[in-house]
Amino acid sequence: MAVRNAFGSSIYISFLLELRSSYFVIMIVFDASTLILIAKADLLDLFLTSINVPVAIPGEVEKECCSSKKALDAIIIQKALDESRIEVFTLRNRRLVAKLQTDFSLGRGEAEAIALALDEKAQIVGIDDKNGIDACKVLGIAFTTAVGILIRSREKGLLEKPDAIAKLALLAKYGRYKHSIIEDARLKLEAKP
Repeated sequence: MAVRNAFGSSIYISFLLELRSSYFVIMIVFDASTLILIAKADLLDLFLTSINVPVAIPGEVEKECCSSKKALDAIIIQKALDESRIEVFTLRNRRLVAKLQTDFSLGRGEAEAIALALDEKAQIVGIDDKNGIDACKVLGIAFTTAVGILIRSREKGLLEKPDAIAKLALLAKYGRYKHSIIEDARLKLEAKP
């Protein structure tokens, strides 16, 4: 049975079921966009400290995040890699990466992150790219965004309201979010006492 995605390409359900079994590995896979944004908003350390699950990225995401060694976010991410708080995985299924790039018009980093999540049966993908989010929806992969991580951090009591609002302002500055997403997030952040 074939399903058409928004771009008109066929994705075969049997192929997906073969990749995705009935269990999930407790792991979070990040795309570069989300990792860079949470580093820029000074959320990365807080996030890594507050979770007890492995965080993984594919090699292409490491390149995208850390190739500019002079940027503060690159230094923060590299430090987390050096401390083994984020692990770099080598992909086993290069054909899947190419198929994801074609089917969903993804960049290499986004495609590798989604392929890694499928290969490793990861619990969730951190991704802020619109096409990447659409791919996760079609493929049935749970995802979050940098804004989602901020909201969840506030809900868990890891951030006070003023700090959360300040970090949201940084996400609005560096991210490519619609105004409505930022306003919705602001309401959620302000709602918690």
